[in-house]
Amino acid sequence: MTVKTISELLHEFQQWMREAEEKEPNDPTAMALATVDPQGQPSVRMVLLKHADDQGFVFYTNFESQKGSELLSTPRAGLCFHWKSLRRSIRIQGRIEQVTDAEADAYFQSRPRDSRIGAWASQQSRPMEGRFELEKAVAKYTAKFGIGEIPRPDYWSGFRVIPSRIEFWRDRPFRLHERRQYNLADVGWTESTLYP
Repeated sequence: MTVKTISELLHEFQQWMREAEEKEPNDPTAMALATVDPQGQPSVRMVLLKHADDQGFVFYTNFESQKGSELLSTPRAGLCFHWKSLRRSIRIQGRIEQVTDAEADAYFQSRPRDSRIGAWASQQSRPMEGRFELEKAVAKYTAKFGIGEIPRPDYWSGFRVIPSRIEFWRDRPFRLHERRQYNLADVGWTESTLYP
């Protein structure tokens, strides 16, 4: 039985990510995020990875959005990176925790000013009458904050997926793909080779 550390798995993840950043034409950090609502209905959407380390994989959102409310009520998620040009993907499953206020504040302030205004203006995932309603909200918050600092809204922060399973998938001829799955166990991360 092969046993690895999270640092070894993260190193491989970062190698694949670096190759994706060189070869993927758009959004190499894009990942599908799967959540479930309290009734068990799954939902998937694309988000951007903002940070990865030994603690987990971080993305940011409006906590009042569909994904935010689902993650707060059922703190488990699945992620999938798919790099078509590399013919590779990585799947991750795990539990969710909120990032600290300090982490969220630092990331929020690193965003472009218009994106920070957008976080205030958008009632994410909720119905709106039309585009003009959003544009009015953007104008309202642009005027409110003027040229001053834009604080992070209380309802906007980040989630960290703390992995318990990671799978590296690589395309092979005749659909005989390579699949290496790692599961967190008491002894460390145990490796299994899966049938394609």
